[in-house]
Amino acid sequence: ITEVNPLAPHYRCPNCKYSQFFENGEYGSGFDLPDKDCPKCGTPLVKDGQDIPFATFLGFHGDKVPDIDLNFSGDYQPVAHNFIRVMFGPDNSYRAGTIATVADKTAYGYAKHYDEEHDLKLRNAELDRLAAGVRGVKRTTGQHPAGIVVVPDDMDIYDFTPVSYPADDVNAAWLITHYDFHSIHDNILKFDILGHDDPTMMRHLQDLSGIDPLTIPPDDPGVMSLFSSPDILGVTPEQIQSETGTLGVPEFGTRFVRGMLEETKPTTFSELLQISGLSHGTDVWLGNAEDLINQGICKLKNVIGCRDNIMMDLIHWGVKPEVAFSTMESVRHGRGISDENMAILKKNKNIPDWYIPSCLKIKYMFPKAHATAYILMALRIAWFKVYYPEIYYTAYFSVRADLFDLVAMSHGKNTVKAAMKEIQDKGNDASAKDKSLMTVLEIANECLERGIKIKMVDIDQSEATDFKILDKHTILAPFNAVPGLGDNAAKQIVAARAEKKFLSKEDLAKRGKVSQTIMNYFEENGVLEGMPDENQLSLF
Repeated sequence: ITEVNPLAPHYRCPNCKYSQFFENGEYGSGFDLPDKDCPKCGTPLVKDGQDIPFATFLGFHGDKVPDIDLNFSGDYQPVAHNFIRVMFGPDNSYRAGTIATVADKTAYGYAKHYDEEHDLKLRNAELDRLAAGVRGVKRTTGQHPAGIVVVPDDMDIYDFTPVSYPADDVNAAWLITHYDFHSIHDNILKFDILGHDDPTMMRHLQDLSGIDPLTIPPDDPGVMSLFSSPDILGVTPEQIQSETGTLGVPEFGTRFVRGMLEETKPTTFSELLQISGLSHGTDVWLGNAEDLINQGICKLKNVIGCRDNIMMDLIHWGVKPEVAFSTMESVRHGRGISDENMAILKKNKNIPDWYIPSCLKIKYMFPKAHATAYILMALRIAWFKVYYPEIYYTAYFSVRADLFDLVAMSHGKNTVKAAMKEIQDKGNDASAKDKSLMTVLEIANECLERGIKIKMVDIDQSEATDFKILDKHTILAPFNAVPGLGDNAAKQIVAARAEKKFLSKEDLAKRGKVSQTIMNYFEENGVLEGMPDENQLSLF
């Protein structure tokens, strides 16, 4: 169940039901059609349709196991998981288990340890032989973060697999399947019920602004301009250290994808779909589409981006649907093209020379329906970034950011730039923590460059876990943005404050259960300014 319309690109009239379809690949997406009024009644026409054939989901003859992915807000994911059990019953629903096995190096370590313990002084060849015997043996079980296996009504889970508890924890909420899923996925249905930040972010933006995201147009020119320049944000590339305005926009914010945007400068929805497909696939962009574009052999809109493109391209070039479908299926799994299909494709004079070699390089491809859903989400979030900056940055820091350098962020853009430079200077030595902080600092720098201040926590006003808008040009940090102050401690401070206002530092430490380290941080950063040390009232 999705808002992605899989029909060919088309106009439709919401009033008199007039419609017009484009079925020969003239447009990659209905959102790219020019605005037009209904020729019958004059109402502005709705533009829709992404050209995603039904066969990619179930095959032409209903003979393909459907891949059902559901994206929920991470906050809601456990509720969705439990609903599956309510719907199908606990005897029919199981979490997909994972089996961790002994890896090469670990196996060698076991053999070496055995050798040392028994003082055997074995030769390397014998150590390798012993290690080979342990390699691949089950080490522990775990569970797939999102996969849920559903057993048909007339069958039993034991018809397919034994079951176990994750990590042998008999108190775990779910039983898990005990097999390697790849060996069985064509025989039993697996739902992927995924937790995502984007729906959480959308909800935040909606709550803060009162605007329904479904009313946001997918072809706003201001938002589209972000993909080639940050001008619409009122900043220069030098100020934000990025040639595009897509920092913090899902799908388009990473350095890798921003590099792709700089090379390709997309201007339409279908080109953004291509970028999404190219960035998620394996061997689809690097050494493949990138070279074709740079050598001027083809443009971004023509290269192979999503898996559905292969099938639709071939059908538009006159290849039989069944052949087009089986070619797409084998290419997207990294299996190349079968000899039988290759013979058919080679006879077809409409297929460009570069097309088949490009297919043969591909290892994995992204589905177009996925890409469309992600990009619609990204464009809505980007729309808030352009037109409601204070709401966007507040939601971003609340939902997507985990690490903060609050001291730098509250002191202004120069200190943030200095903190960014410190991480950049580490080069390849930067840790994963540094990289994740860098992402947040880039957004903070852009926020400050756009004239929005980030304020240090305030004992009387800060929320526990969410940033708060004080006015159009100021957002206030929550307590959990303070290093070392976790969510529960932050909620404790807010709960104590709700009972009655903190009268002194002593009162805050006691009722708010604030540790000395955090009290020192508050002192150093002027959070407790004007607050007396103790509750005593002087009589003189």
